Amino acid sequence: MTTTLHAPLARYAARLHARIGDRHQVASPLGAWLLLALAAPAATGGLRDELDDVLGVDAVTAAGLATALLDAPHPLVPSATAVWHRPGTEPAGLDGWRAGLPRTTATGPLPDQAGLDAWAREHTLGLIDRFPLTVTPLVLVMLASALATRISWADPFDLAPGAALGGAGPWAGRLERVLRAPEYGHRAWIAATGPAGDVAVHAASAVERDGAGLVVLSVAADPAVAPGDVLAAAYQLSGAALDGDDLPADRRSLFDLPLGAGPAWSLREDKVPVWARDGREERHEAVLPCWSARDEHELTDPALGFPAAARALGGLLGVADPGVEARQAAMARYGRYGFEAAAVTGMAVLESLPPDGVRRTAELRFGHPYAVVAVATDRRGGTGPWHGVPVFSAWVAEPEEPATDDLTDPPVPW
Repeated sequence: MTTTLHAPLARYAARLHARIGDRHQVASPLGAWLLLALAAPAATGGLRDELDDVLGVDAVTAAGLATALLDAPHPLVPSATAVWHRPGTEPAGLDGWRAGLPRTTATGPLPDQAGLDAWAREHTLGLIDRFPLTVTPLVLVMLASALATRISWADPFDLAPGAALGGAGPWAGRLERVLRAPEYGHRAWIAATGPAGDVAVHAASAVERDGAGLVVLSVAADPAVAPGDVLAAAYQLSGAALDGDDLPADRRSLFDLPLGAGPAWSLREDKVPVWARDGREERHEAVLPCWSARDEHELTDPALGFPAAARALGGLLGVADPGVEARQAAMARYGRYGFEAAAVTGMAVLESLPPDGVRRTAELRFGHPYAVVAVATDRRGGTGPWHGVPVFSAWVAEPEEPATDDLTDPPVPW
């Protein structure tokens, strides 16, 4: 299953990262892809073809891949999905589609904003505390996915001076301390790729749980290589990162590379005792910076598939031209002792806006004497005796400037 998903996911990742651009960023293409895979079976005709193209596989296959992932959660990568509808309605048109959702997908009325934020916190280990979309009266259906991880390295990094990054790069003079891979436990190599050329590769593994693990791959190319090509190379090489001690097929022999400075490494040769029969030994070291990122991404570009998914779901609801909102909130942190990351993706199918008309707005201005009445409410055991009773009344004929306390933030509680 993983092998089948790898190619379409890498293709979707290329689309997503291309639209984010080459700035510092973090995203979860998988989080977005999962929502499209859940929505795709609702599509027919041209919309189905459009979503098949975006997903990289047909809708039935995509839904099956998503279900296999979500219904067999990874111990180190908690995941969750949800489909909510507008409160106070029961959209029967969605019944057939909802019946095919993964059994772990939550369904029901749309929570309020506080409930959505709580859902994001609960399903991201507290790493994301705000849902990326806002609840409005226009929302007909909302889909959400969440992915998170917080792992410890099986073999933590050592520390090294920032100068270990090398004098040619811009970061060596900015950082006092960086991470040096331990002599044993991590994997590092130089790999030959397509458009990215030769790249430096480092892989660090998490402490496994219940036989499941996580490998974090870092890939550096010549600075002149486009970021999209480096990201594509990283996806291409990610399968090799899982091969344990096996030598990757694309691994370059250090004896086939020139000595001195390379695109993302420095190669030296020393006369030392070696155990290899041919008298040639290869060794790889790796130095990396700590890093963190927090991001939000707009996903309504048609190339990312969400407008088509919204039209498919709108069709089940009898809404010919629904609006769509789609956003992802993501974060990651890479440090000496571990790695953590999370993403929440939300898609809202919105009610069609009414046609243009005429609106009149009255701005009420209390600029002369006026009356005030304070009325009690009482709903104890139904309607209580105080309900509707005017308690205070006034005639305002002498206005005042705001008090000093009114000009500052109120105390808590106010």
